[in-house]
Amino acid sequence: MVKRVSLWDAGCPVGRALDVIGDWWSLLIIRDAFDGVRRFSEFQTGLGIAKGMLATRLRDLTQRGILETAPASDGSAYSEYLLTEKGRGLFLVIVALRQWGEDHLYRGDEQKSSLVVTETDEPVARLELHTQDGRLVDWNNTHVKKIKGR
Repeated sequence: MVKRVSLWDAGCPVGRALDVIGDWWSLLIIRDAFDGVRRFSEFQTGLGIAKGMLATRLRDLTQRGILETAPASDGSAYSEYLLTEKGRGLFLVIVALRQWGEDHLYRGDEQKSSLVVTETDEPVARLELHTQDGRLVDWNNTHVKKIKGR
C-alpha cells in the first residue's frame, strides 16, 4: 500500500485543506455530523465503515480541530462527536459537493435527495461566487494571487 503524502506544508490552501479532509471517509463523517450523527456506533452503522478505520478518522478529525468530543447528551457513559466552529466552516464545502453531485451524477429520472431550508422546506439556492461588490464570477475570470504573510 502506498503511504499517503502530507500536503500540510504545501503553498496552496487547497492542498492544505485536502491534507485535513481529503479522503472520502472524512468528508462523509463530516456530512453525517451536519445531519446530526453524534455517536461512534451511528457513524459506523450509517457509513458501513470498519471500526478501526472509523476510529482513525474520528481521532484525526478531532486532533485537527474539526470535531470535538463531549459527554453524551442523554447522560450515558458514551461520548459524542460534535463539529467545532472550524468544522462547521466546512458546511459550504459539503453543500458545494452535494450540488455538484446533484447536477452531474444522476440520470434525469433517478431519485435524489435535496438540501432544503428547515423552516420552509424550500430547496436551498444554488451556490454562486460573487465579487465583493456583488458581481457574479466564474472560473474563467478569476486567478490566484500570492500574498505575503503578516
